[in-house]
This record gives sequence, C-alpha cells and structure tokens, in this order.
Amino acid sequence: MPLDLDWVAGVQANTSAIERRAATLPGRRSVKKDYQAAWLLKAISCIDLTTLSGDDTPGRVRRLCAKARQPVAPDLLDRLGMPGLTVGAVCVYHEMVPTAVQALEGSGIPVAAVSTGFPAGLSPWPLRLAEIGESVAAGAREIDIVISRRHVLTRNWQALYDEMRQMRAAVGDAHIKAILATGELGSLRDVARASLVCMMAGADFIKTSTGKEAVNATLPVTLTMIRAIRDYHERTGIRVGYKPAGGISKAKDALVYLAMIKDELGDRWLQPDLFRFGASSLLGDIERQLEHHVTGAYSASWRHAMG
Repeated sequence: MPLDLDWVAGVQANTSAIERRAATLPGRRSVKKDYQAAWLLKAISCIDLTTLSGDDTPGRVRRLCAKARQPVAPDLLDRLGMPGLTVGAVCVYHEMVPTAVQALEGSGIPVAAVSTGFPAGLSPWPLRLAEIGESVAAGAREIDIVISRRHVLTRNWQALYDEMRQMRAAVGDAHIKAILATGELGSLRDVARASLVCMMAGADFIKTSTGKEAVNATLPVTLTMIRAIRDYHERTGIRVGYKPAGGISKAKDALVYLAMIKDELGDRWLQPDLFRFGASSLLGDIERQLEHHVTGAYSASWRHAMG
C-alpha cells in the first residue's frame, strides 16, 4: 500500500504499560501436562531451525536439515500421536542454500536465506538486491532481509519504505521477512513505527532481530510489534506474520511467546505461515521436556544435539 505518513506519525507506544503487561504474562499463562506437551509440539512446527556461523560447512547444514525432518525421536512422536512432525523452515546463509535445498528435497520444508548484507545491512545497495535474487534463484523460498537502521534512527520513513519496497520487488514470489534489529532502534515507539512502515511496503513477516545484536527478542518488543500487526490487519484486512529471534532457548520461554500471540492476535497466528521462532538451541530443550512428559525422566542435553 502507499506510505501513509499520518498513520505512522500517529503511532505511539506507552513503554511503562507495555513493560508491565509483558512482565505479568509468564505468571498468568501457565500450561501443564498434556496441554504443555501440545503447545511444545506446536512450537516445534513454528521453528526456523537456524545455523548462521562463519564456520558452517555443508556437513553441518545437512545434519541440521536431517534434524528439521525429524526434530524429535520417532518413538516419542509416535507416543504423542504426532508422527511426521517437522519444523517450519531451515535458515542459512546464501552460500549454504543449495546444500539445504538438496537435503530437504521432498520434505516440504522451505529453505530461508538471510540476505542484504546480514547482519549489519551495510553492503552496497545494488549488491544487497543482487544477493536476494541469487538466493531465490538458488531455491530459497523465504528471504530474511535486514533494514537500514539509520532510516529508523533518523526517522526517515520514506527512505525505509522505498528500501523495503525495492527488496519486496526483488524477492518476487518468495516470502520476505523484514528484520528490524529492534535492540538498535532506541525506543518502542520507533519499533512500532518501523513495523508499520515495513508492513505498508509489503513485508510478509516482521522479525525482531538478527540474533547478532546485544539485545535480541524481548517480550516488550514482541508486544509492541504484534500490536502493530493487529492494528494493520484491522485497518487493511492483511495478515502479516511475526518472528521473534535471538535469545529464545528454553521451552518455557516459547510457551510465553505462544501465549502472547494467542492473547493478542488469536489462533490464526499460531500457524507456521504467520508465526516462527528464529532458534537453534530451543529445539533441544523442547525435546528434553517432551521426553520427560512421556517417560518421567529428564535426559542430558547432549543427547539432543542439532546434528
């Protein structure tokens, strides 16, 4: 849609109220036993299983893809009545896209590629657009781009909108997730405004972080972003997805995020096409909790490695 600067300027965020609301949620939304297991299985289906390290190798990516196909031991899934459960996607650097596409062939699991000079987003503009095209051509069905934080910090909303529109066009038929790097944006009000501008420019998802910032996904930021999604949907009828990333490593944390999504956006957003966790170690802790639910005993974390 066209950039509506009056709508953007009218966006506010009551930081103290948002922080109070976020602080109360972990104590008020507790699930146990079979209900907890069901929510954790839902969380698995919404994970973007990720490896974004400088020492990534084809072997590591193939192991990660094998874990994506079989995220929990088959006997556990059988006993839980969920055979065939997979994660939402596998997220890698562009260099590893062909390896991941080949390893996931026939699984239905999409490959997501981080792009546009990830994580800083400061490479030359033509190269950033070219990187998107290369990843799509290599088989990536989802592209996680990083915005230019300076546009938010200087409140140059037109520049942010124009940038996002061009990246949206470069993605073509693939899905695009806009990474805001919220830990570097200064205020919740600017997080809300940046979220709105990216949605106006065509983002399919808005995402908190690259996972490389000092502060990544938090509950106050999540509440701010998903309320922006709710407002956008109410005014346009368009559903935009949400992806918290960075620092979510415990099963209990995943439950809190899922509860917040259900409270604020409703059940429709609890599907992988509208909600994802950007995570790697989270899956191992969820698997430990599910094993405890089935067997009554906790296993060592090393038994649930990513590959």
